[in-house]
This record gives sequence, structure tokens and C-alpha cells, in this order.
Amino acid sequence: MRNCSAEIERELLPLSWLAQYGYCPRRCALLALDQVWNENEFTAEGRAQHQRVHTARVERRGAQIFLYEQPVFSRTLGVSGLCDCVEARPSPEGVQLPYGTERYRLYPIEYKHGVVRDEEEYHIQLCAQAICLEERYGTHIPLGAIFFIDAHRRDEIPLSPELRGKTLQTAQALQELVAEETLPPASYGAKCKKCSMQDYCQPKLKRTANSYCRTLWETALQEGSQ
Repeated sequence: MRNCSAEIERELLPLSWLAQYGYCPRRCALLALDQVWNENEFTAEGRAQHQRVHTARVERRGAQIFLYEQPVFSRTLGVSGLCDCVEARPSPEGVQLPYGTERYRLYPIEYKHGVVRDEEEYHIQLCAQAICLEERYGTHIPLGAIFFIDAHRRDEIPLSPELRGKTLQTAQALQELVAEETLPPASYGAKCKKCSMQDYCQPKLKRTANSYCRTLWETALQEGSQ
């Protein structure tokens, strides 16, 4: 019996971790390796808004079909997750779906809360969803969109070769981070001010103090597991 390849055998990581890594590798490591998560007003608001749209369903509006909370995965990226919304538009060059009789061109839409922001990690998360859909349906998806719930605004994002390359690089870096189980050093910046993980990350501490605190934290975890 032939052994499975390493690509097939490797664990699929949450697709949302790509955005976490793009926002801050250390934040992603705290979530992925230490299984630490803390909410603040920004993350709680975002979660509440996503819960309102995250209901798995299929809607038809005229000739178009809207697929909400669609499960997807990619062996190339090594991730799995959900697409907030996939808009299926009739097109002769599209793919067949079990929800309609025509062929459809797929258009992924990622929902975000808060003010409109041009964040690279949002684009990476959207691109990863498109790659998942491409692998599933054997098609090419040139465009997607970020929908900002509060502003009720949709920004169309070209899924360019450059963005696809950045998405693949981020996925590879995420896989390495999880495999090596190493917490990246803290680097204080503007994003830290609204980060819900500040109490765990301690980005303003000097490296020596940070290392000491991490040792205490790991010791406490080990004692608690005994």
C-alpha cells in the first residue's frame, strides 16, 4: 500500500490564522501554540457581527446564488475554514453547483467589522478562500471582495499573482511557526494599542524581562497540568 505524501498527511490549520499571522506573528503564535485568547470591545463586536451573518444557508436572488458559511480547505495552503459568503453569478465559463441548473462564476466575499481599512491580512484571508474554492471546483477566481459591515461598503480586491504569492508565503510561514513551536519576539507598534492580547504578549517589556515572564507562565502551565 502506497504511503500518503507529506502534503496530504499534514494537519490542516484554521484558515483564519492566516489573517492572524498577517496582523502579527506573535499574536498568532500565542493563539496557535499557547492556545491563549482574550477578547476586548473590538473582538467582541466583530464576533457578534459575524454571528449574525454566519448561518450556513443558500439564498437565491434572481439568477444569482449566495452561499453563506461554506466549508472549504486547501492542501496547497494547508488550511481549512469557512467562507463568509460566496456569490455565484451565471456565466458560461463558470462551474456547476448542486444548487442550480446553470454554470456559475464564483466570487468570495469576506465580512469585516469596524471602519474601512486597507489591511493586507484581509486580502490574504480572502485570497486563501479563493484558492480553496479553486481547488474544490477546478476553476479560476480573479476577483473577490471585502464587505465592511458597519460602513455597508464592498471593496473589490483583484486576486493578483502578487497577492497569491504573498498568501502562499504566509501559509508556509504559518506552517513553520506551528511546526517549530517557537514564539516570535515582541515588537511594539501601532496595532498593539487595540490588540486584545496585550496582557499576554507584553510587547513593551524588554526581551530579558519578557523571557523571564514567559518562563514563569510556562512553569505555571506545567504545574497546573500535573
